[in-house]
Amino acid sequence: MRNFIVLSMITLDGVMQSPGGPEEDSSGGFLHGGWVFPYGDELYNKVVTEEIKPAEYLLGRKTFEIWEEYWPFHVNAWPGINDGKKYILSGSRKKSDWKNSVFLENITDIQTVKNSEGPDIQVWGSSRLVQLLLENDLVDELRLKIHPLILGSGRRLFTNSSIPAAFNLTDSIVTSKGVIIANYKRTGEVKTGSVGS
Repeated sequence: MRNFIVLSMITLDGVMQSPGGPEEDSSGGFLHGGWVFPYGDELYNKVVTEEIKPAEYLLGRKTFEIWEEYWPFHVNAWPGINDGKKYILSGSRKKSDWKNSVFLENITDIQTVKNSEGPDIQVWGSSRLVQLLLENDLVDELRLKIHPLILGSGRRLFTNSSIPAAFNLTDSIVTSKGVIIANYKRTGEVKTGSVGS
């Protein structure tokens, strides 16, 4: 069985939409694309360099189409991105000219991939897909870059549809620009009690 690892750049209020640039995703009238730009530093870049080593990916259709238009022509910035297998959840697309692209139709297909043999799979962007995974308890690890700003609007990582789930912090650092980079692994059920009793 493979682990699904969600990698996400988020704001303090959980917005994950269009971190990389103004034209990345302006859906819903989103005006703040490129909000991660002021927060890069040597440590942040080192973490990203580690994350973009060759891997396999699970993506929503919209994120895939953003990648499909850009990454095949910028392989120097992400070595191995063309060679990594890309699984795409889509109800409308069935094929792509980008090599190693495999289209999935539903949650059953995703579960089949998870239960197969192979390396762990990274989930980048893809807010609706991530929410579907969280609803079905299919997220094994969260790797979050929490940026010190509030946007107030935009697609968010977490919604009210996520099932209750406990995670354990496995690694964390804070960059010189105040970005908290934190890795969490799924541990089990949420435990409750009364404080002070």
